[in-house]
Amino acid sequence: MKLRGRVWKYGDDVNTDVIFPGKYTYTITDPKEQAQHALEDLDPNFATQVQPGDIIVAGKNWGNGSSREQAATCLKYSGVTALIAKSFARIHFRNLVNNGLAPIVCARAVDAIQNGETIQIDLDAHTIHCAAGAFDFPPLSPTLFTIIETGGLIPMLRRKLGTEHLPMPAVKDEG
Repeated sequence: MKLRGRVWKYGDDVNTDVIFPGKYTYTITDPKEQAQHALEDLDPNFATQVQPGDIIVAGKNWGNGSSREQAATCLKYSGVTALIAKSFARIHFRNLVNNGLAPIVCARAVDAIQNGETIQIDLDAHTIHCAAGAFDFPPLSPTLFTIIETGGLIPMLRRKLGTEHLPMPAVKDEG
């Protein structure tokens, strides 16, 4: 599986309140609307300029803070396909996978990649190709790779259960 996209580069310790502002946590439930607020306090241009396939490159501890899933869904619905970081907060890492986004840990690539450049990630070969060269990264487990490849945990489970052809059940809003 190969991913190609333009880079949005950020620093260390970007928390989930910065990825998806906490003030919207209980008021915006539509993932497409969540995407309109992705990173708005860190980078006001992100939500209006991000393109499908774009990739976030970040420092250490990306996604720390609360476990809110909206921090992953807002990125997915904005078009981001992968994140490369020096390290991820544990729960956010899994939220990314469950939403079909590829979280890749590769400090050397983070240091080499420049904001705005176009890079390619080969998940099968575990390599990142950028202007500064190629960088290997530890492979994701086969289970995580399958979840990402099928677009997230729910699509993967629907495939396993043979229900991917059925419409998704409506979610009743209890609010």
